[in-house]
Amino acid sequence: MSHPFERSGRSLHSGRHATVRVSPAPAGHGIVFRRRLKDGRTVDVPADWRLRESQPLSSAVRREGVLVRTIEHLMASLSALRIDNVLAEIDADELPIFDGSATPWCEAIRAAGRSEQTLPCRVIRLLRTVAVENGRRRLQIEPGDGLHISGHLALAHFGSVDWSGAITPEGFEREIAPARSFGRYLRAMAGRAYGFVRGTDFLQGVSPRSAALLVRGHVLGGMRVPDEPVRHRILDLVGDLALAGHPIEGRISAFHTGHELNHALVAALMSDSSAWELV
Repeated sequence: MSHPFERSGRSLHSGRHATVRVSPAPAGHGIVFRRRLKDGRTVDVPADWRLRESQPLSSAVRREGVLVRTIEHLMASLSALRIDNVLAEIDADELPIFDGSATPWCEAIRAAGRSEQTLPCRVIRLLRTVAVENGRRRLQIEPGDGLHISGHLALAHFGSVDWSGAITPEGFEREIAPARSFGRYLRAMAGRAYGFVRGTDFLQGVSPRSAALLVRGHVLGGMRVPDEPVRHRILDLVGDLALAGHPIEGRISAFHTGHELNHALVAALMSDSSAWELV
């Protein structure tokens, strides 16, 4: 990345305001979050699959007891736009959600510019198929050139939605990044009320301004892109795959996937060195 940028906004789960400053980093640095704590200390938390922590409806990493969460939209944008090394400084434990899409991050990255670095980018190339499943949910990656994802999702009252295509910078910005986080309106409002009553950071920032909320077979205000829910699941998948630390090349089939299954695939893949090579 050529220049730093800064963005601020409200977070999805805590509902609190957060500011993120994303700066260029040297070759080989990777994606690292620097959390600024209330006592003035800073703790660096690499975007590494081994530091991943399960959190409701988001992806998160934790190091030395310090959590950084809802990282998936920024991670997806950096990965899809071929940005390998940045330092992302944040003054809270959760990144802003903005409108629930990755478009604000993509626009900021594009404006910051992209610079070639001295070390070549190494990629993870699949040598054989790796798959994980949980009930009707299944996620599989097999050898292939580039990154190609086929996604399927079926929602009550909404029907089946599908998307398939190569993940390229231009295609991601046009077809995947605009898709927003989504959920049932009544469930989202109930979740926000539950979090408020219990005093927990859960969906305190959810609203029609920060997510695509579904009422039976419709999205309030309409869909931004056709088949928006499955495209957002693919957005999240791209972000979760980025925790592998290198771009992944392969053909992915995703059936009703979500964060937990995404991270299960990354863990299964990275834990089996016979399934891939770094080239």
